[in-house]
Amino acid sequence: MKTQDTLQFSRRSFLRTSALAGGGMIIGFNLFNACKPDVEPSIDLSQLNYNDFNAFIKISDEGKVTIFAPNPEIGQGVKTSMPMLIAEELDVAWKDVHVVQGALDTKNYTRQVAGGSQSLRQGWEPLRQTGATARQMLVNAAAAKWGVDASECNTKEGVITNANGDKLHYGEVVNEAAGLDVPENVKLKDPSDFSIIGQDISNVDIDEIVTGKPLFGFDYKREGMVYAAVLRPPAFGQKLVEFNDKNARAVNGVKDVVRFEDKIAVIAENTWAAFKGKDALKATWTQDSEAESTEFHDEKLMGLLDGNSFETLRKDGDVQKAFAEADKVLERTYESPFLPHNCMEPMNFFAHVTEEKIDLVGPIQTPAGTAMGIARKLGRDVSEVSLEMTRMGGGFGRRLYGDFAFEAADISNLTKLPVQVVFSRDDDMAAGIYRPAIKYRIAASIKDGKLTGYHLKEAAINSNMYGLIPNFFPAGALENYQVDVANYRSNITTGAWRAPYTNFLASCENSFFDELAELMEVDRIKLHLDLLEKVKGTTDERIQYSAERLQDVIKLAVEKSNWGKAKDGVHQGFSVYYCHNTHVAEVADIIMDNDFPIVKKVTVAVDCGIVVNPLGAKNQIVGGVIDGIGHAMYGELTFSDGEPQSTNFNTYQLIRMNQTPEVDVHFVKNNIAPTGLGEPTLPPVGGAVANAIYSATGKRIRKQPFINNLNLKEVIG
Repeated sequence: MKTQDTLQFSRRSFLRTSALAGGGMIIGFNLFNACKPDVEPSIDLSQLNYNDFNAFIKISDEGKVTIFAPNPEIGQGVKTSMPMLIAEELDVAWKDVHVVQGALDTKNYTRQVAGGSQSLRQGWEPLRQTGATARQMLVNAAAAKWGVDASECNTKEGVITNANGDKLHYGEVVNEAAGLDVPENVKLKDPSDFSIIGQDISNVDIDEIVTGKPLFGFDYKREGMVYAAVLRPPAFGQKLVEFNDKNARAVNGVKDVVRFEDKIAVIAENTWAAFKGKDALKATWTQDSEAESTEFHDEKLMGLLDGNSFETLRKDGDVQKAFAEADKVLERTYESPFLPHNCMEPMNFFAHVTEEKIDLVGPIQTPAGTAMGIARKLGRDVSEVSLEMTRMGGGFGRRLYGDFAFEAADISNLTKLPVQVVFSRDDDMAAGIYRPAIKYRIAASIKDGKLTGYHLKEAAINSNMYGLIPNFFPAGALENYQVDVANYRSNITTGAWRAPYTNFLASCENSFFDELAELMEVDRIKLHLDLLEKVKGTTDERIQYSAERLQDVIKLAVEKSNWGKAKDGVHQGFSVYYCHNTHVAEVADIIMDNDFPIVKKVTVAVDCGIVVNPLGAKNQIVGGVIDGIGHAMYGELTFSDGEPQSTNFNTYQLIRMNQTPEVDVHFVKNNIAPTGLGEPTLPPVGGAVANAIYSATGKRIRKQPFINNLNLKEVIG
């Protein structure tokens, strides 16, 4: 069974040293597979040659350490936590560490991507090895200077000490260390010796963020830069026929109007003029493909669930036989709508296309793919493309897709101007890309009081669950288990949304198991624990989760939430889920206020292995829970004739501050390598809330958003 404590991490850590012109040492290392740190330095970056290293540490003569890293920061906190890994093994004081964002470099970096909650999981050992290697080289240099064996020396916070009590600061031996051979098989610290890992460390950008320093894409400025607002087809499936730009050009500050593909860009001196010019455009559109509505999608998805055109992703035993022999069969259908991402910072990107090169700057989760795609589209060699990444005001999967960067490159290529494409909130919500609408049908068979079969069917718009999900719980716990999928190809653009697919599936399965336990007349918690007991010792290598670790988070959540002992007026709902390599159990407490459920508290038990930065980890957990509650309760994007019916927050309801609950976080303590936290706490919370609502009202809610099924509509305001 593949559990987190048996995951094998790549030991590739390509190391190089180089003497700097001003003195000091650089150590290059590979931040493959999504390592994403950065911070504002107090050194001259012009001394550094980004093309020579994958990513690197700089140690100055003064003992200051600068860590360069290639991957994007989208608010998941790795800009703080990843450098902590290096600083821990380098054995320096955190106050002496600076972190710098690197630019796109496909030659020296192997995967500059932000997504999938994979950063700490993938970087855990390579980054620690990098820090430990640097430390050993500094020790070797000091030992040579003293004429002693390196094994007689130790380090602490950037100071090397020998057996005689002699001391040298790292800065005093950094130049000698730069000329030494890079050691192999360096020893890493035992977790019991950690002094940085496991400590609460504030976000390295927090001062700049709260004081409004220019960190984000919208903050980017360049001399001579113009702004572009883009008029796109108002409905999916439409094409541009013709347009009149006379009124747009008359707006003060508008410099030009250009057409590209089925879009029109207004070029202006400032964002206000660009948006006003776009509003003044008159365009004629034709419907080139089906004008789809929410009713149309519902019909198509329900037809898929009722049909027989499925792809089977996993099949154990014979579910049909189990159902035929069952005493009881429980079958339920669950439904979810499209959802926009609603990043706090709307989409934007800068491009300057010249004969010599293509400069790109902005917030993007997939810089390499975006650069390659733009080069291909413009008929240029990718070596002519440079791309700098800014900090992002949220991503949630939306910035995996570089459509907004492509627009900037197209417009700059046409105008030959340095241009920043800017989306309004309405642009951001209307242009996609959305979480797809999905329906699930789950059926289970019961024989002699035992669960004997489980059949999950998914019908989705455009794409289906990825291959690992059918190997999550309850896979492995049942002899007869089957997962089937089908999809309808729509012209509405869809893509990854925080915790893809599991964000709704976890809610469905936890609601279903709550109902199943009631039908079987067994304790809800015991049902899960007993099923997990059957998984222990399995030799099925497809199983992704650890039964023991899921049992541990269940027991911790039950204990910390006082499950079953709630005070009068408090109703509880339970859920448990594994995704993105992390095990989570949650208990939601709700009260009823004028017949409306109020989520007062969510108790969260998490096993993510070693917690690198508890402060950052808790922020991710709380954010995931609140995001999950908000979208399960209120989030919904509908369509009429291909046009989204909500394009701003006056009609699309996000969770409000006064609707957010207390989130009580507890970690399972172990020494297992860390896993991710950006996504895993969002999926289970919808099920916990739905089950708590049932406890309070006796009403099962199987369709999101829940508010539509409570015969209530809160006033948005």
